[in-house]
Amino acid sequence: MVAFSLIVAILASYTALDMSGRVFTATGRSVKWWFIGGAFAMGLGIWSMHFIGMLAFSLPIPLGYAIEPTLLSLLIAIGASAFALWLACQQELPWVRLALGALLMGLGITAMHYTGMQALHMTPSIVYDPGWLALSILIAVLASGTALWIAFHLRQHSRWMIYSRLGAAVVMGCAIAGMHYTGMAAAQFPLGSFCGAANNGIDSNWLALLVIIVTLAVMAIALIISVLDHRLEQRTAHLATSLEQANSELMQMALYDPLTHLPNRMLLGDRLGQAIQTAHREQRTFATLFLDLDGFKAVNDAYGHHHGDLLLVEVAKRIRNTVRSQDTIARLGGDEFVLLAEVGEPTDAAKIAEKLIHALAQPYSIARHEVEVSASIGIAIYPDNGKDGHELLINADAAMYHAKDLGRNGFCFFEHSMNTNAQEQLQLLQDLRRALERKEFLLYYQPKLHAPDGPIIGTEALLRWQHQTRGLIPPNEFLPLAEKTGLIIPIGQWVLDEACAQMRRWYDDGHTDWSVAVNLSTVQFNHSGLLDSVRNALEKHALEPHHLILEITESTAMRDADATLVTLEQLAGMGVHISIDDFGTGYSSLLYLKRLPASELKIDRGFINDLADNNEDAAIISAIIALGRTLNLKVVAEGVETAEQQEFLTRLGCNSLQGFRFGRPMSARQLGEQLLQEEQPTVSS
Repeated sequence: MVAFSLIVAILASYTALDMSGRVFTATGRSVKWWFIGGAFAMGLGIWSMHFIGMLAFSLPIPLGYAIEPTLLSLLIAIGASAFALWLACQQELPWVRLALGALLMGLGITAMHYTGMQALHMTPSIVYDPGWLALSILIAVLASGTALWIAFHLRQHSRWMIYSRLGAAVVMGCAIAGMHYTGMAAAQFPLGSFCGAANNGIDSNWLALLVIIVTLAVMAIALIISVLDHRLEQRTAHLATSLEQANSELMQMALYDPLTHLPNRMLLGDRLGQAIQTAHREQRTFATLFLDLDGFKAVNDAYGHHHGDLLLVEVAKRIRNTVRSQDTIARLGGDEFVLLAEVGEPTDAAKIAEKLIHALAQPYSIARHEVEVSASIGIAIYPDNGKDGHELLINADAAMYHAKDLGRNGFCFFEHSMNTNAQEQLQLLQDLRRALERKEFLLYYQPKLHAPDGPIIGTEALLRWQHQTRGLIPPNEFLPLAEKTGLIIPIGQWVLDEACAQMRRWYDDGHTDWSVAVNLSTVQFNHSGLLDSVRNALEKHALEPHHLILEITESTAMRDADATLVTLEQLAGMGVHISIDDFGTGYSSLLYLKRLPASELKIDRGFINDLADNNEDAAIISAIIALGRTLNLKVVAEGVETAEQQEFLTRLGCNSLQGFRFGRPMSARQLGEQLLQEEQPTVSS
């Protein structure tokens, strides 16, 4: 029974430590219930240890326990436990409070013990040895102080908490048991004493069974509930952590650019609004710098999107390293960035722009390729250049385009006159969207002759825009806008359909050996519907595929050589001819070039303009022609304007010639009239 009383004391101590942790970490209404349950479980455990120890005590007389003192001792134990839990769950436990709490709790445990002894109703009364009595009180106070200190410091859950509490429970249990048996040692029973509660009190054997069952059940239930609650709390904490992480990831996806991890357009709008409020309240100014990379498209076309993405990441790093930590950097998309920077005067913004331009102009090493880009920056100052975020961004964008027009690799401050150009561009875009339905597009055709002077073997279809009010708009003014906005896809489909329709008419007129060439932009070539568009146009007009030539630039062909090869092989499989346009201006790989199912190379007009014997252009053209022959490709020279160029190119071995020398781009009707006036499509020198 002594050993069992010690086990109960240790178990009660562990329950008390666990409950103090539950009370401290609980929130809301659960704090009250954990506190009540903890006080009851701990008090019952201490009280049970006392009565189990009493049951281990034997006298040569019958023993019993009066109900009232027994219940009173239990209430004292629960009250002392409640006080201990309250102290252990405070935010702080200074030494003065610890000492006072130890004294009060120790006296409570002592009172519980000696009240329980009174339940025997001994006659004559029990005599207590003063020394042992004082020692038992001292042990109770010290044990209470130790218990309070341990409970206070072990109330938080941690990785090693269960082992720490087990060790602390052993110490506390031994201290509580030590107090009890010291108090029992203090008790002296005179000769001839008898127990007044032996006949009308609680039988000791029945009490032993009741105490053991109830105590173990209560503490077991308390511990099981605590363990289950702890596991539920851990699972809830895990779910909360997972939810917080998911929310963080969603926030990252919603507000930050996934490539550069810079704020995106949405977060920029919020930061811009905050900057405006702060600047308005504190009467300050800040600059909005709109940055666009010069030459980024060429890198993308030459090396592919993956290299372009790597370049954007490096650009973002350089921008971060150049500006201050309090400045906001955002990526709007593509190669466009925006910087918000607090400035005292416009010259401060100019200094920031100069630093950025210098930093971004340094060479980049991207996947073992050295590339160079520059930056054009537009600057708008709040409040002079805009009162709200939308106006500031539009004006900074307009200034950036002005910087590009001035030669790029520089910066410009916004001026109100720039809005006129921006509005014109916006109006042009709106008109471009309606040009197809208004049937404002038309095709001009430039003849292509067999060298040296005929006959005509085909034409190249060239797009023109006959605007209702502005007249004929050259392609270089609207095609870049169409590519940037994606309008080039429906426009390109119209060009393909119209060119095939016109070729069919020429075929019916007897020009059965002609072909028509149609230029494909990079956006068109990479569009998933290209093959269907070509197939539908040929079937719609019952045109044999070999009458259609699709021209793609060298940079487009080399942009993603493997993907390009797949697309070109599918087109060639239809029977369509492929021409590599602007050859000699890019960085072609001969390894890929020989695999491309092309039928001709077109020498860029830049090599033809200053052509003369024994100069560098002549050497390049000669090399291109030799390369074409080696690969069994026809070579076409465009931009031929003089008889000297005609004769020289023919002598070098060009198969076909095209340029103003043989006819400017003209409508199909004008070309038909020219053919009627000439018996043979030859040009005399």
